[in-house]
Amino acid sequence: MLIESVYETIGHTPLLHLNIKAAKGSQIYAKLEMFNPGGSVKDRLGLALIEHGRRIGAIKSATTIIEPTAGNTGIGVALAAQKYHLPVKLIVPEKFSFEKQVLMRALGAQVINTPAADGIRGAIAKAESLAAKTPNSYVPLQFQNPANPDIYYKTLGPEILHDLADLPIDAFVAGSGSGGTFVGTTRALQERYPHMQAVTVEPVGSILNGGPAHSHRIEGIGVEFVPPFFKQIHVDQVKTISDDEAFKYVKWLAKHSGLFVGSSSGAALAASLQVAEQLPAASTIVTVFPDSSERYLSKHIYD
Repeated sequence: MLIESVYETIGHTPLLHLNIKAAKGSQIYAKLEMFNPGGSVKDRLGLALIEHGRRIGAIKSATTIIEPTAGNTGIGVALAAQKYHLPVKLIVPEKFSFEKQVLMRALGAQVINTPAADGIRGAIAKAESLAAKTPNSYVPLQFQNPANPDIYYKTLGPEILHDLADLPIDAFVAGSGSGGTFVGTTRALQERYPHMQAVTVEPVGSILNGGPAHSHRIEGIGVEFVPPFFKQIHVDQVKTISDDEAFKYVKWLAKHSGLFVGSSSGAALAASLQVAEQLPAASTIVTVFPDSSERYLSKHIYD
């Protein structure tokens, strides 16, 4: 396939039928988002945020893009900003993986760290403070930007429906950080299958199931506040997965399926297997593997 731009390779990622024994003969399919050029599902979002900003007139020539991020959205934003030669400042809590920060810098972004203890709220506050002092700047703010769920409604959901043709989907299982991937894809899938279960995934230490907030090894998912996008859908279940359970499946997928996935993918698989135990026999479950393990090697993902 001959292409003229790296942006042509965003989306249309493979949907893999997992060779894993799930309860009651259910089948699990996983969207392999590490096949995007920046290595994650957030490449879709990065381009959508920049294009949305241009459409509404918030991004002009030489506008400085400032975004708080745990990493993958920052990579996606930096990649998309290259298309229009825009300067980028990414505000990243210092606890997140070294590799993701290296990739952001490789794409030309300036990375500004905030204290790990301040979490993503601290990064948001820093981004807004910096934008107030920076002329001709724009904060897309993935956590409340409508372009976030909309891009997954327009791309990821329809891709899954196309790939599975007329095979009914009984449950969609996906992690939530900003909540955009889960909400937008759920909306698209439930338009065809209104009784489909919508199940989101969080690590122990996230707050969706009412537990106390604390640190966790799983990256890319987990929230300090309920994503506002959740108002767009009904969430049937929240599956809270431990670090140990997620990393067990990270290792299993490498050893048995040849897949190098990040910890949020391990959590998604763990949750999908739990959902299979609850659904009728021979159900179809779709999940998302957001990124690859290579960007977490400094976190000893296989140890």
